[in-house]
Amino acid sequence: MIKPARRLLLSIGFAVAAATAAIAPQAYAQIPYLQLPTNEPKYAAIVVDAKTGEVMYAKRADSPRYPASITKVMTLYLTFEALASGKLQPDDRVVFSPHAAAQSPTKLGVAAGDSISVSDAMQAMAIKSANDAAVAMAEKLGGTESRFAALMTLRARELGMQNTRFVNASGLPDSRQLTTARDIAILSRSVMRDYPQYYKLFSQQQFAFRGQLMRNHNGLLFRMPGVDGLKTGFTNASGYNLAVSAVRGNRRLIGVVMGGSSNAARDNNAQDLLLTGFNIIARRNRGEQITVAQNMFEPEPAGSVMRPSIEQGDRDQDTRIMLASATPPAKLASLKIVESDKTRLKNEKAEKKAKADERKNKKRGEWAVQVGSFKSKSDAKEQLSFVRNRFGKQFAQADGQVADRAAGTYRSRFNGFSESSAKAACSALKAKKLACQVISPS
Repeated sequence: MIKPARRLLLSIGFAVAAATAAIAPQAYAQIPYLQLPTNEPKYAAIVVDAKTGEVMYAKRADSPRYPASITKVMTLYLTFEALASGKLQPDDRVVFSPHAAAQSPTKLGVAAGDSISVSDAMQAMAIKSANDAAVAMAEKLGGTESRFAALMTLRARELGMQNTRFVNASGLPDSRQLTTARDIAILSRSVMRDYPQYYKLFSQQQFAFRGQLMRNHNGLLFRMPGVDGLKTGFTNASGYNLAVSAVRGNRRLIGVVMGGSSNAARDNNAQDLLLTGFNIIARRNRGEQITVAQNMFEPEPAGSVMRPSIEQGDRDQDTRIMLASATPPAKLASLKIVESDKTRLKNEKAEKKAKADERKNKKRGEWAVQVGSFKSKSDAKEQLSFVRNRFGKQFAQADGQVADRAAGTYRSRFNGFSESSAKAACSALKAKKLACQVISPS
């Protein structure tokens, strides 16, 4: 791979507008006009080892998809390139043209003719996903957004993104702007490899702009240990997209999920895929021969691996969708439940029977299932979360805990099983080639 500093880039300063204009049609001609099949599910995903490039999981990874706001990762890549080459400084001003100021939300809302620093523009793109900042930066570097988009496409080809075409810098809807999950993984890997000094921008949880505090749209930054990037995206046509990277120990994985049904479903899916990838790495370290994470999952009609969604909406487009309750709270408050003496006595009898059954079955509920042992306590907790989420039927009612450190390891265990339920749960894990051990009360 040619190093960024030595690439023939048409000058990242893009000083010769005529040269760039002449190259733009050529850039588009090099990329076949991809068509997004209208009858194909939106979902696509891939998990890649950031160091080796090994694909650990892939589902429709080469099918064309709309990138939405993940487009801004390429806009930022070219911005990082300009900074690294000295053609741009963090304190340089980025002026907002009428075209940039007129972009749809999400945006900063900077007026036409006003300006912000390059540093603020980068944070606005990475954290706020500001469309107006992306266009303003594109115009500063390329003269016009269309010329800059042509250079984005050329750079994509140079990085190995063979099925990507950019026509704008923000990711706002355009049927011509297409990519694939594999290409987004290549771009994500390129950013962290070529510009590690700027990659940390994607892990920034919030930034302040003109008195307003803006929170990062990537929810996994706040809930999954080790996640430090990258970017979310959403349009009605694309569904909910996410490029994410996480580190555990000295290993880094990159996950891309495109076409999620909701913000929550997308995040859950990405987290499950990363946890599975790390689980495979850990098992390989123990000498197991495992090649593809896809073998760990049961096939589903849509081809996706998703936990149930609990919310909808994505801050990329300032969308909020509230799920309506089946019964309005006000109506619930007005309901009066009158229980007859007969019903009350029946319930009391049932409660006494349940307690008696609980005492009778106490011995049978003292079995446990161990699902892994780890050098790190946080890894052991993550394993508990992964197993409970993936095998909810067998482990939903069990009590998960990390056992006291023994022999230099932390043990992930679920308690409260009968002998038969413990063996059944363990069989379910072993069927998917997951480590499992039944622990008897004695």
